[in-house]
Amino acid sequence: MNIEGFVRIAVATPKVKVCDIEHNTEAVRLGIEEAERHAASLIVFPELVLTAYTCADLFHQTLLIEKTRAALDVLREATKGLSVVAVVGAPVMVQQKLYNCAVILQNGRILAIIPKRNLPNYSEFYEARWFTPGSYAVQMLPWRMPDGSIEEIPFGMNILLEADNDPYFVLAAELCEDVWVADSPSTRHAIAGATIIANCSASDEMIGKGDYRRQLIAATSARLCACYVYANAGDGESSTDLVFGGQDIIAENGSIVTESDRFHTGIYYADVDLQKISQERARMTTFPAPAEGTEDYTRISFHRSEKDIAPLERFVDPKPFVPGNEKERTERCNEIFTLQALGLKKRLEHIGAKTAVIGISGGLDSTLALLVTARAFDMLGLSRENIISVTMPAFGTTDRTYHNAVTLTKELHATLREINIKKAVLQHFSDIGHDPEDHSVTYENSQARERTQILMDIANQTDGIVIGTGDLSELALGWATYNGDHMSMYAVNVGVPKTLVRYLVKFVSDSTDDAALSKCLMDIFNTPVSPELLPPTGDGSISQKTEDLVGPYTLHDFFLYQILRFGFSPKKVFALAERAFSEENQRLSGIREPELYDRATILKWLRKFYWRFFSQQFKRSCLPDGPKVGSVAVSPRGDLRMPSDAVVSLWQKELESL
Repeated sequence: MNIEGFVRIAVATPKVKVCDIEHNTEAVRLGIEEAERHAASLIVFPELVLTAYTCADLFHQTLLIEKTRAALDVLREATKGLSVVAVVGAPVMVQQKLYNCAVILQNGRILAIIPKRNLPNYSEFYEARWFTPGSYAVQMLPWRMPDGSIEEIPFGMNILLEADNDPYFVLAAELCEDVWVADSPSTRHAIAGATIIANCSASDEMIGKGDYRRQLIAATSARLCACYVYANAGDGESSTDLVFGGQDIIAENGSIVTESDRFHTGIYYADVDLQKISQERARMTTFPAPAEGTEDYTRISFHRSEKDIAPLERFVDPKPFVPGNEKERTERCNEIFTLQALGLKKRLEHIGAKTAVIGISGGLDSTLALLVTARAFDMLGLSRENIISVTMPAFGTTDRTYHNAVTLTKELHATLREINIKKAVLQHFSDIGHDPEDHSVTYENSQARERTQILMDIANQTDGIVIGTGDLSELALGWATYNGDHMSMYAVNVGVPKTLVRYLVKFVSDSTDDAALSKCLMDIFNTPVSPELLPPTGDGSISQKTEDLVGPYTLHDFFLYQILRFGFSPKKVFALAERAFSEENQRLSGIREPELYDRATILKWLRKFYWRFFSQQFKRSCLPDGPKVGSVAVSPRGDLRMPSDAVVSLWQKELESL
């Protein structure tokens, strides 16, 4: 692929004819050629696809097995010059025993033959009547070529196929029932290093089985931290007693990235990120290193052609922290809001605090913090009057945010205190010899630190604690005044990125019965993000918009997710961002109001992100306590153990090369 670590994988269910090997072989051949044209690196076909799964006692017919053997030679010859790896289900006779196998072919070679171990022989299944269970041990199977020469082909379950020019592409295979049993062979394969598990399957349909099958494959890919490719038998199988519906699935580490409609034939594709799988295994110290018993694997090398290079076709979510589905987003917001409130509830309960003190600005972060505090007080059965909401107007406060802060406090039945800090800050300027007309960082940070001092002292007065309002995105960028809004006694928003803060506020707006509160919250939702530390414009509107200064939070949250969640390089983060914020990508998901950024804009703010992320670690090294709510966090006691003086030049140099 044109983005490091990605490969295109195909899964196919052709329409078969029972015992018509010539027809089935041609269908498989055409599928392989189509996958090659579509730049797929791998295509997986169903179980026993060359004969059909439902041959029953005809598997004992010598002619059927001999013609299947000849069909494999036809396919081997047909793959000459092709890069795609094909995994094809077929019966194979070995030393007078018949095995149900996955035969792996590429570029004129049969790379390996992998037998099925777990043969179902219950209910509608009678496989033990025809087949012999496979063994983990690998032997070399003599294979007579059409010209009379003999080639040795690895035969057994413990086989890994490795691309010699892609360290992430490591393929293993199992068949149908192997994934349904308690001791799945794929577990051993993944521990031995397989990043892709191919499954040739023939799973018949019955009520409810489709949902269970989907859950099984998704869960298996998550448990193995792998890409699981499941090809299921479909139309054309005998309907004497059963119906087969297809349902091909490609799952990546717990997420289904492609699934066919049941009762349809065809080829389905997915671009999967094998580097992400490898990174995830390295990060998860509980994912086992290759243990005793995995050294007996036979490793087969093959070469992937440069024809594999193709533009990424997969949807890349531009807002990875925010579910695109409204129902899922509402559920996510409810869960996060509850986690935040439970964290604060425990802290208030433990220390016996009588009040909670919040600096309320009328902006998103302080609004969310106040809403969370109100929920925590409700959980504890405490009066919301003991929530002290402090508005502290200064040089940059606008009427809009001031009125929203007052309305919000009133509608939540908290106690409002208004303390204008202009005189105190001007006195401070005089004390330190700072010109009030000099609107530098000192001008801004003096206001933030004055507000923090007031909040801390009111908390002391009222036997309470200060609730921090800063969010995850601000912490990643260091967009906080050290020992100002950076500091609190419990920080409820530290695990919530800015793109999600908006939707949490909207979630409360949508779920409240208070019309006035809902209206106020929606106005806050639509207010530009600003610290309001510089004087407003002539018409009284906000002059200092955060995203004009540090960049769009949508971009920064995307960078944050890719860098901290997966450890991707600047080159890959940039390539993913280009895809995520392209019109083509956002059209794929039906985004109504796409947020698009060009290459230059993405690169500009990615450089800014890396510079700020490295230079501002000292602020994160002394964060107050606060709840982790998602897969990315920056607490120095939890997810991010990073030296404050780490050098960014390695990452900057790669950015410069772009």
